[in-house]
Amino acid sequence: MSNPPPRTVRFTVNGKPAAVEVEPRLTLADCLRHALRLTGTHVGCEHGVCGACTVIVDGRAMRSCLMLAVQAEGCTVETIEGLGTGLDEGGAEALGPLQAAFRRHHALQCGFCTPGMLMTAHALLSREPDADADRVREALSGNLCRCTGYIGIVEAVLDARPAYQAGAPGGQPATGGIDRTG
Repeated sequence: MSNPPPRTVRFTVNGKPAAVEVEPRLTLADCLRHALRLTGTHVGCEHGVCGACTVIVDGRAMRSCLMLAVQAEGCTVETIEGLGTGLDEGGAEALGPLQAAFRRHHALQCGFCTPGMLMTAHALLSREPDADADRVREALSGNLCRCTGYIGIVEAVLDARPAYQAGAPGGQPATGGIDRTG
């Protein structure tokens, strides 16, 4: 039995159109990291348990290690690289409200879980900007962190709520495209 041929998958990632030629069994996490060079999405357990690979697909937090890249056809995908708010005066990427709150509350140590935590929290606050501490803990319960003890993470998410309540969450859609076919 031969392997199925590569297939071009078209989707939007962080506001940019993407067209990527992939093997049918390639995970979305590996597609993002290797084909599109969006390495902020971390791969930990590769079983959907740790949450490090969490991205947002069509508005829902998803484990990109459990989703095949071909399943993203026609979808809108948001990764940690899309959470910033554009460039600051010095030309560096400006932090989004959640990222700034994580910094203020020292809600990261080694940083490995941070992209998944941020994407999960972003998905939550985008749908539920008034989420209380219990709801935040529930939403983040599927994301593992070995360093922080979660207190700073929950405090950071609660601190970011006013930005989401005001309707200014996360990053601005980027312009241009990504095409890594052939």
